[in-house]
Amino acid sequence: MAGNTFGNLFKLTTFGESHGVAIGGVLDGCPSGIIIDEEAVQKELDRRKPGQSAIVTQRKEPDTVEFYSGIFEGKTTGTPIGFAIHNTNQKSKDYSHIKDSYRPSHADYVYDQKYGFRDYRGGGRSSARETASRVVAGAIAKQFLKDVRINAYVSQVGTLKLQKSYKDLDLSLVESNPVRCPDPEMAAKMEAYIKDIRKEGDTVGGIITCVVQHVPVGLGEPVFDKLHAELGKAMLSINAVKGFEYGSGFDGVKMKGSAHNDSYNPDGSTKTNNSGGVQGGISNGMDIYFNVAFKPVATIIQPYETIDRDGNKVVTIGKGRHDPCVVPRAVPIVEAMTALVLADYSLLNRSIKL
Repeated sequence: MAGNTFGNLFKLTTFGESHGVAIGGVLDGCPSGIIIDEEAVQKELDRRKPGQSAIVTQRKEPDTVEFYSGIFEGKTTGTPIGFAIHNTNQKSKDYSHIKDSYRPSHADYVYDQKYGFRDYRGGGRSSARETASRVVAGAIAKQFLKDVRINAYVSQVGTLKLQKSYKDLDLSLVESNPVRCPDPEMAAKMEAYIKDIRKEGDTVGGIITCVVQHVPVGLGEPVFDKLHAELGKAMLSINAVKGFEYGSGFDGVKMKGSAHNDSYNPDGSTKTNNSGGVQGGISNGMDIYFNVAFKPVATIIQPYETIDRDGNKVVTIGKGRHDPCVVPRAVPIVEAMTALVLADYSLLNRSIKL
């Protein structure tokens, strides 16, 4: 299986399956001498872990990370950072009913067709549990990018949408509620809606907005390796993501060039920021902001029609422990992938200037 590594210089390779002994990764290219706060890394994992509230999957996993290499006396050594998160609460029998059939809109069918074999227990390698390893690496990347601020939050669940710009929100409130929406009134509505969806045995999608501040000018390349293109790739690699837009995004098509252009101030900053902090594929020093759209989780706890491995139509019902809405737990994943991209481009930028 290819495609288990992300990054060029600051590079993460992940391993493991949802119902295997452990998941983990090897982070290569992290410079030596970076002070690592392992409690801060664990805190990021705690934001992603299952069972943290009534609106997420009730799988109970401590998600405690163990580091095996690359960190000594609280600092990175410059060697590969190896780590693992042991699985402790697998209930593989919950998936026996789909051993020979495929869940609609899931990776089951294509996985089986591609490899001729699949681990049906929780999706195996295609499970979103793999993203815990990304959160560990992203937490380290955040500590490498100590001057850069990365804040993501839930801005939409189903049709419930925040109408405020991130500039009008208190982002310190993101962790004050289980939805991770910084508007308390909207967060309460979103939470109630997700609970109703769960009672129906159904699922719902949403949008995560991410804001990155204090990014230096010059990250990214002007042709194939544009900064926003790599951010898009990073976000679209996350399970259930169906869309990515940065800056003015799709709303920009409604504007005229005279209104969309970001005029310069004498210091090089811009009066507006429709570019979303990236121009010509290169960061311009303004805030980078983007939206990530997540589809409803494919596994529903309702009867549904599908096919088995022989192409026969069968009716089954979803079982197991699943998120009715994935976005609350995906907030730290979006931040982690953003940090990995920026760390990688920061190292690439250093190499160009040497």
